Amino acid sequence: MNIPFNIPYTSDRELIYIQEAIAAGHLSGNGMFTKKCQRVFEKQYGFKKTLLTTSCTNALDMSALLFDIKPGDEIIIPSYTFVSTALAFARQGAKIVFIDSRSDHPGINENEIEKLITSKTKVIVPVHYAGVACDMNKIMEIANKHNLFVVEDAAHAIDSFYKGKSLGSIGHLGCFSFHETKNIQCGEGGMLAINDERFIERAEIIWEKGTNRAQFFRGETDRYQWMDIGSSFLPSDINAAFLYAQLENLDLIQKKRKRIWEQYYEGLKPLEKEKLITLPLIPEYATNNTNMFYFVCRNKKERDNLLIWLKDNGILAVFHYLSLHKSPYYKNKHDGRDLPNSDIFSDCLVRLPLYYELTLKQQLNIIDLILNYYK
Repeated sequence: MNIPFNIPYTSDRELIYIQEAIAAGHLSGNGMFTKKCQRVFEKQYGFKKTLLTTSCTNALDMSALLFDIKPGDEIIIPSYTFVSTALAFARQGAKIVFIDSRSDHPGINENEIEKLITSKTKVIVPVHYAGVACDMNKIMEIANKHNLFVVEDAAHAIDSFYKGKSLGSIGHLGCFSFHETKNIQCGEGGMLAINDERFIERAEIIWEKGTNRAQFFRGETDRYQWMDIGSSFLPSDINAAFLYAQLENLDLIQKKRKRIWEQYYEGLKPLEKEKLITLPLIPEYATNNTNMFYFVCRNKKERDNLLIWLKDNGILAVFHYLSLHKSPYYKNKHDGRDLPNSDIFSDCLVRLPLYYELTLKQQLNIIDLILNYYK
């Protein structure tokens, strides 16, 4: 493959910081670099408390535990998302109430949320698809009116904002991913942002296998013991050291990604003018962290043939999620409602290569091939 879908960014600092972590002699979780990363995130984005995790999936798992999700609870989640968004709550026995996407964006249809709320509803999980904000004011108003929790699935959304507020900082909790496909990464990694002080102490206990280990090592208690449910959600400090090097280069990474995103947008505009494709929407209340560049084809056959065309020419472009309400695991548990917008994005959305090392020449080649496909 001449042009892969993704190449993870690395600088010259990751190995240096990993060596520092080794020299410090603390390679397990909650070491020197874990604390450094958490301080940067809290200071830069206004989270009350952050805890690095081994994945965004684990951050979502922690959310389900913090909200005391039990069998019979109902959780409103968009069908067009990764399985982890639903899995964390389904594992606790909750009923997943899938909601459709907007017609103009793969994110949650905010106008449909209130119709799905019942006496059993406990949590709303907006997913900031492609790092583009859902309408959080509307979502929080609904949540407050019905006394519901909100956890932002901000897996795509580091360094992205809603009306000046960092995504992941608005709901009660926020969950981030540092998987190798994200803007900054450590191979596999994630983070839980805690914005409601009620959850801070218990989150740290759940994070540390249900113990008060963190408090013990800070000298806040004289006993290290089992306090609550939990699991081993901490990443190695080696992962955190890698992530810290990425954090130092975030501005550099974002500037390059923005140039690439804008080049795609301008290059493919003629196809949108001819109504051959639909380009991404960035609402006026949202910023664009350029997590991905996607567009939507007119139908599934056209999309599938385009992906084959690009692959035959050495370029790996890909589709994305398949509607979870139609998944083999959940289709018989779904209440039968049609979710047409989710299905359209499942069938018609294309993601193009977008990574720091992508050259302008390579990108212009991709754009030309797409233009030629539509000729």
